[in-house]
Amino acid sequence: MTGTWINIATVLIGGALGSLMGNRLPERLRQTIIAGLGLFTLGLGIQNFLKTQNAMIVLGSLLVGVLLGEWWRIEDGLQNLGGYLEKRLLGKGEGANSRFVQGFLTASLLFCVGPMAILGSIQDGLSGNYQLLAIKAVMDGFGALAFASTLGVGVMASTLIILVYQGGISLLAVQVQAAVTPAMMTEMTATGGILLLGVAISSILEIKKIRVGSFLPSLLLAPVIVALLAMINH
Repeated sequence: MTGTWINIATVLIGGALGSLMGNRLPERLRQTIIAGLGLFTLGLGIQNFLKTQNAMIVLGSLLVGVLLGEWWRIEDGLQNLGGYLEKRLLGKGEGANSRFVQGFLTASLLFCVGPMAILGSIQDGLSGNYQLLAIKAVMDGFGALAFASTLGVGVMASTLIILVYQGGISLLAVQVQAAVTPAMMTEMTATGGILLLGVAISSILEIKKIRVGSFLPSLLLAPVIVALLAMINH
C-alpha cells in the first residue's frame, strides 16, 4: 500500500496548489500542461494496446464490458458520488455539470484507469516494490495541479477512489497471484490502453465526449476471456 499512499499525497499536494493558484496560473500554461498530459496519455494508451496478443479479446472485453457498465450505470454512479461529495464537503450541489463533479470524474478516471494503476498496485501488493506507482504518482501530481487550477477541489476528492481502487487491488494481489497468468495481464494491459485513449480523447483533450466509466468492467473481463479460451483450447 506504500505506493498508493504516495500517490494520494502527490494528488493532494498538486490539487491543493492548483486550487490555491486558481486563475493565477496562466491559462496558456494550464492548457499546455493539460495538452501535454493528453498527448502522453494517448501515447501510453497506444503503446499498451499494441502489447496485445489477440486484439479480438480486447474487442470482446470492451463490447461486453460497456454493456455491463451501462446496465450497472457506472458512469452515472460516479457522477452521483461526485455530487454527494460536493454537497457534503462544500454544502452545495449543481449536478453532473458542476466544476466539482467534473473535476472529481476527470481525476478519478485519469488517475485510476490504466495499466499503471493496475500493474503498479499488484506489484506493490505482491513484492512491496512501488516503483511503478511512484512514477504514476509524479504524473498524477502534475495532473492534479493543472486540473485543480481549472476544476477546483473536486480533483482532490478523487483520492478516495485512488485509496479504494489501488489499495483494494494491492490487498487482493497476493490472493490472486496463483490465478493470474502473464497472458491475462497482457490482455488486461491492452484493454487498459484503449480506456486510456478514451480518457485522453474525452476528459483531457476534450475532442469527443465518451462515457469511459462505463467501460471499466472490460478490465476484469479481459483476463476472464483469456482464461475461458485457455480452457476451451485444452
